[in-house]
Amino acid sequence: MRVKLEREKCIGCGSCMAVCPKLFELDEHGKSHLKGSQKKEVEELEIERIECAEQAADVCPNECIHIIK
Repeated sequence: MRVKLEREKCIGCGSCMAVCPKLFELDEHGKSHLKGSQKKEVEELEIERIECAEQAADVCPNECIHIIK
C-alpha cells in the first residue's frame, strides 16, 4: 500500500500529524511531510499496514492525503 500526500494543497493545519505522528510531520515551511519520503509537491510512501494513515486522510480538511491499496 502507499500513502500519497499532495503538498501543494496542504494548509499546514497539523491534523494528520496529530492523529498519525508515526508517518507525518510538519516541515520548516509549515507544510505536512511524509516521514521517510523525499520532499516534493506530491510525496508517496510505501507502507505495510494502513494503521493511522487512513485516519490522517479522514481528518485532512483539504483532502490532500490518499491511501492507495
